[in-house]
Amino acid sequence: MADTRRDGHVSDQVISTAAAVSSKLLQAQARHPLPATPWFGKAAYAAEVFEENPDFDTPRIHAAVERALDRLAQLPIVHGHLDYSLPNVLSAGVIDWQHHGSVPFGYDVYPALDILAFKGGGKGYTITPEQLAAYTAALDETTASLIGQRVSEHLGDFLLVKCFFFLALMRPTDAARHDKHIKWQYRRALFAMGLEQYESSNAIDTGAFPALERFAAEHRAGRYPPFATTIN
Repeated sequence: MADTRRDGHVSDQVISTAAAVSSKLLQAQARHPLPATPWFGKAAYAAEVFEENPDFDTPRIHAAVERALDRLAQLPIVHGHLDYSLPNVLSAGVIDWQHHGSVPFGYDVYPALDILAFKGGGKGYTITPEQLAAYTAALDETTASLIGQRVSEHLGDFLLVKCFFFLALMRPTDAARHDKHIKWQYRRALFAMGLEQYESSNAIDTGAFPALERFAAEHRAGRYPPFATTIN
């Protein structure tokens, strides 16, 4: 946050440091592979998502999940952070491991910059497309040397899981908390957008996600947003 105080943009130095730390994590994970084991339920909080959003518990969504899991089955299973993001990445190492578990190789690090889009633009800092491309290229160089594969081809699979992760535990219990209700509906809309993109291309473009402020304004105006908020 200190780095972005002047103009709200993360510096190239922070991105470079994040790429270096992420590459070190990839190297450590590759040295300690795990036996194949179920991982999606914990990483995605899938049970919680379906409990709070029963209309999402559909064959369509399960088919997309199965496609992602099939694609990710070719990657090694490793020890994972499960909540990897810039605030947890320090030059000296990675903090905040309480939600750790098994994940496919690359799941932690590749979405680390894309997941800002799920937060609605309210974190006070932004990443440029050029920085995102440089970060991804650095990771691809590392994974190509470790397993002979540029794992960025699985970013869409990872982001589909993140659509679940960021919707989990969002449904408000207090009907008077309109702000929380809007945020829950916002995350549902992002889930729907991500699902539609993934179905057509195996990719998710988080740059197409609207900011929370725009979504809330359309709600206040009584207009339906120009994207789905339900899954048919």
